[in-house]
Amino acid sequence: MFMSHWDFFSKDQLESGETLIHPMAVVSKGATLGKGVKIGPFAVVGEKVKLDDGVQVGCGAVLGGDLSIGKDTVIFPYATVGSLPQDLKYKGEDSRIIIGERNRIREYVNISLGTSDGGMLTRIGDDNLLMCYTHVAHDCNMGSSCIVANGVQFAGHVTIGNRVVLGGLAAVHQFCTIGDLAMIAGGAMVTQDVFPFSMVQGDRATLRGLNVVGIRRSQYKKVSDIKKMYSLVFKQELALDEAVLQIKEQVEDGEEKSIVLAFLEQSIRAGRGLVR
Repeated sequence: MFMSHWDFFSKDQLESGETLIHPMAVVSKGATLGKGVKIGPFAVVGEKVKLDDGVQVGCGAVLGGDLSIGKDTVIFPYATVGSLPQDLKYKGEDSRIIIGERNRIREYVNISLGTSDGGMLTRIGDDNLLMCYTHVAHDCNMGSSCIVANGVQFAGHVTIGNRVVLGGLAAVHQFCTIGDLAMIAGGAMVTQDVFPFSMVQGDRATLRGLNVVGIRRSQYKKVSDIKKMYSLVFKQELALDEAVLQIKEQVEDGEEKSIVLAFLEQSIRAGRGLVR
């Protein structure tokens, strides 16, 4: 456990599985703490915060708002989770953040509460790594098993799929959607939706092909179907709605097809267009 490096608690305490709150932490009486939660010095845990079993909160971290954090998630020092949205339209409405299990939220990460324009909810799935200085703005919706490198910035209302990788200092414009298993290069400025299984790079981000290595390492086995769908969308000079029809007709049913169709249909509704 990361706290053992700072000697906040004895080795016996850390291995006991009991809930431990450092005497210099501030934990509101209304906070709900599961079994084995550990909270370091100078951390602040607000009235509506719910920490499931095994959650660790590092020194100086601030947890506020209506916030739920799943089992075995680690909040590293000085992260701020549940801060007020950086949105001038926000007027103090009750809003939430739901964070899943086994996430690693590193130093100085900031995650904002939702707003009325986004369903009052910011959501993060399971098994994500958010490296230092990442900003997850209001009403973002992140899937699971994503790797977000240092300094990545998500504007409000961004949707991030599963197993997405973002390089350091990348930024994503508000209301954009990043498809499953996409890879965003370091420093990329993303202003449109990113096709699942693809790679993008640059300012403004442009398409660099399929994330072939990521696909091979994943559970997705229908590589030929992914390539065919990619070709229909980007190489056949079809309108998006026509590409959707061709995918439905030409590609065998499966998880890969479902992912791409769901992404394209959502992208068409949103109207931001695709990174090309």
